Amino acid sequence: MGNFVHLHVHTEYSLLDGLTKIKDLVARVKELEMPAVAITDHGVMYGCIDFYKECKKADIKPILGMEGYTVTLDHKKKEGKEDKINNHIILLAKNNDGYKNLMKLTTIAHLEGFYYKPRFDLKTLRQYSDGLICLSSCPKGELGQDLIAGDYETAKKLAGWYAETFGEGNYYLEVQRHEYKKYLDNYKDNPKIYDKLQQLQINEDKWLPGIYKLSEELGLPVVATNDSHYLKQSDALAQDALVCISTGKSMTDIDRMRYVDAPTFHLRTPDEMKELFPDHPEILTNTLKVSDLCDVSMELGKWYFPNFDLPEGKTAPEVLRELAVSKLEDKNHLERLNYELDVIITKGYAPYFLMMADMIEFCVKEGIITNTRGSAAGSIVSYVLGITNVDPVKYMLPFERFLNPQRPTPPDIDLDIADNRREDLIAYIVQKYGSDKVAQICTFGRMLSRAAIRDVGRVTGFPYSYPDRLAKLIPEGSQGFPMTLKHALEISPELKSVYDGEEDAKKIIDLARQIEGNARHASVHAAGVVVSPGPMTDYSPLQYEPKGVKIITQYEMHACEDVGLVKFDILGIRNLSILGAALDVIKIDLNKIPFDDKATFKMLSEGGTMGTFQLGGAGMTKWIKELKPTRVEDLMIMVALFRPGPMANIPEYIARKNKKTPVSFLHPKMEKYLDKSYGIMVYQEDILFTALEIAGYTWATADALRQAIGKKKPKEMAEQHEIFVNGCKKHSQMTTAEAEQIWELFVPFQGYGFNKAHAASYGIVAYQTSYLKCHYPVEYMTALLTAESGDTDKIAEAIEECKRMKIPVLRPDINYSDIGFTIENGSIRFGLSAIKNIGAAAISSILTFRTSPFKSLTDFAKRVDLQKVNKKALESLIKAGALDNFGKRAAMLIALEKIISDSHKAAKQVSSGQTGMFDDEPVDEKDFLPDVEELPREELLNFEFEFLGFYLTEHPLQTALDKLDNIVDTQINELTPELYSGKTVTVGGIVTAIRKVMTKKNNEEMCFLTIQGKTGSKIDGVIFPRLYAQMGGNEFWKPNCVMVVTGKIDMRDEKLSLVIDKVRKIE
Repeated sequence: MGNFVHLHVHTEYSLLDGLTKIKDLVARVKELEMPAVAITDHGVMYGCIDFYKECKKADIKPILGMEGYTVTLDHKKKEGKEDKINNHIILLAKNNDGYKNLMKLTTIAHLEGFYYKPRFDLKTLRQYSDGLICLSSCPKGELGQDLIAGDYETAKKLAGWYAETFGEGNYYLEVQRHEYKKYLDNYKDNPKIYDKLQQLQINEDKWLPGIYKLSEELGLPVVATNDSHYLKQSDALAQDALVCISTGKSMTDIDRMRYVDAPTFHLRTPDEMKELFPDHPEILTNTLKVSDLCDVSMELGKWYFPNFDLPEGKTAPEVLRELAVSKLEDKNHLERLNYELDVIITKGYAPYFLMMADMIEFCVKEGIITNTRGSAAGSIVSYVLGITNVDPVKYMLPFERFLNPQRPTPPDIDLDIADNRREDLIAYIVQKYGSDKVAQICTFGRMLSRAAIRDVGRVTGFPYSYPDRLAKLIPEGSQGFPMTLKHALEISPELKSVYDGEEDAKKIIDLARQIEGNARHASVHAAGVVVSPGPMTDYSPLQYEPKGVKIITQYEMHACEDVGLVKFDILGIRNLSILGAALDVIKIDLNKIPFDDKATFKMLSEGGTMGTFQLGGAGMTKWIKELKPTRVEDLMIMVALFRPGPMANIPEYIARKNKKTPVSFLHPKMEKYLDKSYGIMVYQEDILFTALEIAGYTWATADALRQAIGKKKPKEMAEQHEIFVNGCKKHSQMTTAEAEQIWELFVPFQGYGFNKAHAASYGIVAYQTSYLKCHYPVEYMTALLTAESGDTDKIAEAIEECKRMKIPVLRPDINYSDIGFTIENGSIRFGLSAIKNIGAAAISSILTFRTSPFKSLTDFAKRVDLQKVNKKALESLIKAGALDNFGKRAAMLIALEKIISDSHKAAKQVSSGQTGMFDDEPVDEKDFLPDVEELPREELLNFEFEFLGFYLTEHPLQTALDKLDNIVDTQINELTPELYSGKTVTVGGIVTAIRKVMTKKNNEEMCFLTIQGKTGSKIDGVIFPRLYAQMGGNEFWKPNCVMVVTGKIDMRDEKLSLVIDKVRKIE
């Protein structure tokens, strides 16, 4: 084994500063025969669990640590430049107590001390020093800074303080040698870099002798480290690219953080470290002593349930069984219920189900709409407890897909909730279990292939267009399987040709491959919430999410599960908010609506899907119209099939349902479970049942087959392929060819298959939203408009749908509008919050003083608080049409200044006592508006667009827009990647924006434009120089006109765009 251990190592979790991935780090340590290695990322512990697992797997000792940031004053002080000053320190967990203290320190640094960096003060460090080993860190440590400044006595006192704080044998002085002088000759022609390297060498030459002197005088041991930021010396350029991506710099910039000038910050071999410190061999041996001292032991994969209140003398299994049996209405299903309960209780999951049931009970009491995702709907226990909304017996949903006796992992009940009430449920969880025991989960944004190409292109100085062209050559990945550059080069001949033929392309792609997949930033997971039995910092370190509001774990979802935290997946869904808002008005029980309503299915068959759950997209609508659904199962099946892969089965399913193709089964046994889908493979369960019924699998082995197919692992797929074919031959007397034919049916499910329980849950909600839209159209569309009020594009689309449904949408009105959208005599009235420049304070004042209708602009101005409803707000109300009942907008705008002035005078008279609120003389409420012509209609419509965000009455170009239907072959809102990518289409709409540019190569004019269709949907298009010039140049290419364009659908920046080759204007 090696005679050296790295104790100062940064991984990719020193975000955009460290390059090394944990797997690569551990593999390299193993290769170099080093017995242990530390992880010391900047201020965080993001990678500790993954690091621990990888090290244990490789029989390497994991040393868990962190490079922290200390301040001498109170870390809560965050006022001036001096508070930005911080020093580095290396902390390593000696034992489990130290590991917990490490979590507490980084948590405090983030939640209390964050000021540019996550910092803690020395008082806090002393408080949580037990079980930790401390290294004095690099020259940026407080000790190093004192020595470089020539203040040896202060450094000596400080070293003494650290030694006393951490106790004998737990404080080590740290040294490094980065050989800056070796690289000086490379930069003789670049004085700035030369001077910087020279200064770094001077600092190192002051620091090292000072450390050795302190060691000799104080008897403190020294360890050698190398401050590793990348794995091998050849990785220095890639790490530099990461730093530039992080700081927004170019790699050619000189005035920035530059490790690359002295590329020595790698994971040096033991021999390299020996050559660096021939004069002090003991400082290498000391790293082994530190390693020997460190021994953190974790029991991963065990759940730690929070304290859940139970009746006195009762256990969680007893309470769960009693509750489930008492709620079971159909006792014919008691056998299945007891079977499920036996599995749940035997595996120790009773508390989890009770916690979920409690959360749902809270939601029901508060009128919060919920639903479940995933396989949980296959459990009758979940159903009787109200956790799920789908009867698993009725829809033939197997419990074993959710949980079976052989399944090694815990169950996962994913909860969907109305997105405007998600925080209410989280607040309840916090109130029930304690604020120190609840946190949301962190997740990491990563450098995916296309972004890596574009980022590398930018920091290496290429114009945007070049890396953008390369990025577009990278094929799309699949759900859960992002495309890698390695795989893209294997499957894209065009990309491989460019890579082989263009030196610049090779340079960018090679560099991008080195940073691809690295963690880029931490953010809050969309759904995950964890609860702990004791303080959360005993299980995971914490921090704020980027906005600084929510507290999140530093461990991502899988790491949280590894350390035993109970996880709840609570995802906010907009359509559930719409359902909830509609039900607040309609007052019906969703569980009692008929699920065979012909009017609902007729509406869907006619394409009335906009605003319904899962059915509203253009691609799905096209298929729904062809399908003509007649039962909820049709919706469930479409939800499952409408995704890449299984989508190939949609035409055949529609043909069989509509009796255009005969129903057939590849084996008679398949009719038992494929009858509802007319013999078509739809769900993951169909694969499981095929394996069980035809190939002789058990539930455990069938689950292994499902995972192999879902994860697309070639080796596992090959093994399962052989097992399946042999099983079919043995258990169902099939030929090899017949078995192979069934295996081929599994292929579309690779990475895309839906489980039936998930599809059933979503299908039910899809039907419920459709039913309400069909039978309560005004209430439903009002709820939809309210839910989407922050998105003008979606509001515009919803208003178009209201027009199609012949539901009048009324402009805002000062006497009738509320805050949001409201129902008014069968119409929908716009709310005041939709008007630009009308904030919450102004609306509150208007509603407070609207005790009776406002009779004029004068009456309005005298009654409201003009400090809150100021001149800008009044102008906005007039221009938006909210005061149209008082007169012409032109006249009101002219008179506004005088009316405001008169209102202020009247208010002063009242406040000074010159006149009273109850004087006998009546208040003059007339406006005496000037007699002027109203503004032109086009200007009034433009006001509408400016202050509402869209045209409510009609578009100024409506005449031209009405002509489009007879010219285009596709509507913009129908364009989807699945159906149209690579196809040529003719679309039309209003040109809302044009950006003109000059080409780099020939300095020719071209442009990018945005076209908005009749329903509000938009698409970007590119006009290349030849067409730009052909149509007349600048005079032709102007916004606010109606154009019909023909071109090829392309993907640009992860969204659809149009490469236009034909264009004409419509007058």
